[in-house]
Amino acid sequence: MRNWVNQNAAPQQVDVLLFEAFSNHCLANTVEPLRAANGFAAREVYRWRFLSLEGGLVASSSGMPVATHGKLSDASGDILIVMPSYRFAEHATTATGRALRAAAGRYSVIAGFDTGSWLLASARLLDGRQATIHWEVLERFAEAFPDVEALRERHVIDGNRITCSGALAAFELIMELIGERHGQALRLEVATLFMAPEATGGQGAQEGVLARSRTVARAVAVMQENIEAPLTIARIARAVGRSQKDLEARMRAQLGATPQAVYRRLRLIQARKLVLESDMAVAEIALRCGYQDASAMTRAFREEFGDTPRGLRRG
Repeated sequence: MRNWVNQNAAPQQVDVLLFEAFSNHCLANTVEPLRAANGFAAREVYRWRFLSLEGGLVASSSGMPVATHGKLSDASGDILIVMPSYRFAEHATTATGRALRAAAGRYSVIAGFDTGSWLLASARLLDGRQATIHWEVLERFAEAFPDVEALRERHVIDGNRITCSGALAAFELIMELIGERHGQALRLEVATLFMAPEATGGQGAQEGVLARSRTVARAVAVMQENIEAPLTIARIARAVGRSQKDLEARMRAQLGATPQAVYRRLRLIQARKLVLESDMAVAEIALRCGYQDASAMTRAFREEFGDTPRGLRRG
């Protein structure tokens, strides 16, 4: 269902400003969901670059070097994510503050991930705002910047300022932004890829937007367990302790689609995975994904992804 993705939205430019001793974990949790969203959307909905104040290589806390795409002073875009992590205090210099204030005029949104909030506050970019930071330094942050309302939250969105408290919170925040911009169905696909609790119904799912009632997450889990031999929606509803009408209402509210459409999408996602990652015949893939007729799957596949299974393999 291509209408699951906001087809009219231009690709968002997301830039990550790295400093020496940044967190690999935080960076991966920021960028990988964006990469996955592009894949599931079948087009580029996000672009990203790695920046530093001076360009060149930047080493993570574990010593992994990352080649940046350029200097902050030469860049502009939609979202700038500031990511210093472990040596944040020494990076909070006059030059850093000047560079960040200048960047605030070139980006629609400025975000501080992990300890990035410290650099934003030091640059006076959080004055009068609510914000969070890694909880190990939250009290120190509150004392150092009395003009910022420091909150013990996993992430805080205050207008065009965003802050989050660490690597896992970064993943949750990026997932929320994906859902807000492109719909909760795309968010669900990305969550499923990474086995996030909100998609699997596991521990912690109650914290996810998709699973505020947990019913949708459990229903999706049942669907994923029954790809080869699809169940009726009525049976899925009984499995999660709801009526079919109630399940349909909940899925429409949270995913913007019917259970039938969600189930079909999950089956086709699995089909695409098998097309790309196996040498199975198309007829075998069809059977594995609940289609008795390979031609029917091929038609659905082309409607969904804009190409046939064989065409996708050739490409």
